[in-house]
Order: sequence, then structure tokens, then C-alpha cells
Amino acid sequence: MTARVFLVTGVSRRVGIGAAVARTLAADGHRLLLTGLPGYDEAQPYGGDPQGVPALLAELGDAAAHTAADLLDPAAPAALVAEAVRRHGRLDGVVAAHAYSTRTSLGGLDATEIDRHLLVNVRATLLLADAFATAFTAGSGGRLVLLSSGQRLGPMPDELAYAASKAGVENLATQLAPVLMPRGITVNCLNPGPTDTGYAPPEAHAAVAALFPSGRWGTPQEAARLVRFLCSREADWITGQVIDSEGGFNRYR
Repeated sequence: MTARVFLVTGVSRRVGIGAAVARTLAADGHRLLLTGLPGYDEAQPYGGDPQGVPALLAELGDAAAHTAADLLDPAAPAALVAEAVRRHGRLDGVVAAHAYSTRTSLGGLDATEIDRHLLVNVRATLLLADAFATAFTAGSGGRLVLLSSGQRLGPMPDELAYAASKAGVENLATQLAPVLMPRGITVNCLNPGPTDTGYAPPEAHAAVAALFPSGRWGTPQEAARLVRFLCSREADWITGQVIDSEGGFNRYR
């Protein structure tokens, strides 16, 4: 596989999907610019990974660099794309693995919190796509891979803003694919289903595991393997798809 350059967002915790994607792409010899916002994870109930970024960079060696970016800043997406091009002279793909998610239930909705979900999950992703399309000059082999959580498949009553925003991300694959395919860029969205990244408390973890026929959650590595395929030249003819890779997850059992 010819080495290419990828920007991967949502990389801050070693157990996250973004980190798994970084390891997988680096193992194929690609060069990476990684970005994340460790402070966001540190503020969540599951906690952050203070040594996550340094440890991941030590693991990946010269293949990767990391820069912190707050995707609430409308200038951040274009700045990240420009930084990737500055470092490597080109950018072949973007894997948008970032997410903003907090509890938002009916009866206690806050307009500012809704806006944060839409700005980080939808606006930043769309701006990343726009900046990447402008910077991409190879003519073929471009990749934009988005991540959702399967919101169209069932309700998330305690995460209404997150569900609405990630449904928007899925729709971006539909909207962007016919626009970017003539430029040599495919656009696909992966729904990995519930993925064990250490965020669920024990009772919730067990309850969700019981909804899988295998009795276990999906792993970040399983999501990363599908991202790897979508980023490969073997996936040249796949675009505009939302791919559910959930291991038979049955949310209605």
C-alpha cells in the first residue's frame, strides 16, 4: 500500500476509536496528523487519559504528530488541513472520529448545549470536508470517512442533541459524495455501534453487552479495520454509504 497522508480527529485517549484508527493507518506506513481535545475527555464522567497523547506518539514514532484543536472554533478545521499540508506537502484523507456528547433530555434542554453538539459534530465536519476538498490535488484516491452512532436505527432519549447532530453527520455522506467523487474523493460514514472505549459504567456495560448476540461490545480495533478498508484503494468504488458494523446489535431486545 503506497504511503499517504491522513488527518485523524478525535484522538486523545489510547482506548478510543481515533487512536485505534491511527495505529491501523500507521501500521500500513501512512503519515498522520492527529488532533483531539484531551480537556474535553477529562471533564466527562469516564475521565481522560493524561498520558494518552504522549504515549500514542511514542508508540507510532515518526509516522504521526499531534496538535490539539477545539472544533468549536470555526477556524480550526481549515487550520488542521493547512497544518497537514505544511508538514507533509499533501493530504490524502480525513477520518472525522471526533464527537461532542453530553446528556440532553427532554424537559431540560439548553440551547447553548444543543449548539455545541451541532457546531462540533456537524459544522466542524462540514468545514473539514470543505477545506480538504480545496487542498486535495491528487485527482484520485481521496478519502473522507465520517463516524456516527446509528441514530437513525433507534432512539437515544437521554442524548437528543447528540443523536440529532450525528444523524446530520450521516446525511453529510449522502450530500457530499456526489460533489466530491468527481474530484477523486469518496465519502462514507461508519456506524460502529456501541464500542467499548471505557466510557460505560459497569451496570450499563453489562446491559449493553447483553444486546449483542456475541455477548460483548464492539472494539475500537474492529471499527479501525473498516476505516482502513474504506481508506484503501480497494474501496475506490464505494461512496455515499452509511455502513452499519454493529455485530448484530439488537437495541430493541
